[in-house]
Amino acid sequence: MNTITQSPVEKVSEVSQVSAVSPTTNWRGMFGLRERGVYYALLLLIAVLTLLTTYLGQANYLSVLNLSNVVYQSSLMAIMAVAMTVVLISGNFDLSVASVAALAAVVLIGNADAIGFIPAAALAMGVAMAIGLINGSIVQFLGINAFIVTLGTMTAVRGLVLIYTDGRSLSASDPTVIETMKAFEGGRHEGFWVILAGGVVLLALGIIGLIKAISGKTPLRSSSVGMTIGGVGFLLLAWASGGELTLRNPVIYLAIFTTIVWFTLSFTMVGRRLYAVGGNSEAARLSGINVLMYKLMAFVFCSGTAGFAGILFASRLRSINPAGLSGAELTVIAAAILGGTSLFGGAGSVIKTLAGALLLFSLTNGFNMLNLGANWQGLIEGIVVVVAAAIYTVGGNKSKSKTGG
Repeated sequence: MNTITQSPVEKVSEVSQVSAVSPTTNWRGMFGLRERGVYYALLLLIAVLTLLTTYLGQANYLSVLNLSNVVYQSSLMAIMAVAMTVVLISGNFDLSVASVAALAAVVLIGNADAIGFIPAAALAMGVAMAIGLINGSIVQFLGINAFIVTLGTMTAVRGLVLIYTDGRSLSASDPTVIETMKAFEGGRHEGFWVILAGGVVLLALGIIGLIKAISGKTPLRSSSVGMTIGGVGFLLLAWASGGELTLRNPVIYLAIFTTIVWFTLSFTMVGRRLYAVGGNSEAARLSGINVLMYKLMAFVFCSGTAGFAGILFASRLRSINPAGLSGAELTVIAAAILGGTSLFGGAGSVIKTLAGALLLFSLTNGFNMLNLGANWQGLIEGIVVVVAAAIYTVGGNKSKSKTGG
């Protein structure tokens, strides 16, 4: 008698199909602190800062100008944090992102006057992606822990920055290059109708998903809740702007990049396989997934994204200091942790990571508006990260104990 064996992927698919027709929806878990905590924290922070600035007679924190500045200030770190989320989902870690971004910025500024902006940017991206390939190759082929490898790479690449610049600041001088940099990074666009249309579409899709969940046709999906919340947020922002809302290029890049990564992770085979690789690499390998390729490409993707962020950083300043972006890797990782991305792989959301980045920069912006100085910022931000990690850990342990895991 012939027996048919199922691969782990087929079994997972079968379980998913069973759960898809189940009318039971875990509303409490879907809206609990573990699942939506970063959104609650961001809304609470904005409310508190709005009340404080109003009470103290400071500029209104909730003004569209200030909120757009927060998004603009967070854009570079958020772009790198989204890519960091991909690496963390794959089950690895990358501490070298800020150093790679700094090196890309140095390569761009150091060569743009001689060969032009576009060739210099392409060279900077190539260098960044090569470092990601080196990181991934060492981790995957030699089996060295990613934390140790990227810690060493972080130091080595920062050394390359110092060697390349000879410890001095570099700046672009060619007028054509400077104008190209301004156009690439500093462009401003009318965004009211875009935000309004995006809010309507997201809200409609989210409500459709919620209606299907309530009627028992499908399980409640995180994407439906996220689109509903995002749609409401977009519509509130459009309403508060009074018809005048300016979007700068880095914000547009961030929105496009995050949307592409979110769609890839949520609705494509590549995304499902990446989650499988990070969750259980051995089971993924037995299912026929090329684990090596996915883990390797995650490193290349993260470093390439860091290179792009470095190009934006250099274009914003039209110069680069050897110490530029020092310590930024901690902000990038903190944003992913605040978004609930697991440090052990297999779990994470780029939308929550984006909310985590906005939370961190909202804190910084609020401190500046309240004139509290930088002395308290590190303490408060560190406490926020630890509390967030504690909430996710305790919530995870409770859910495991309820399911017998």
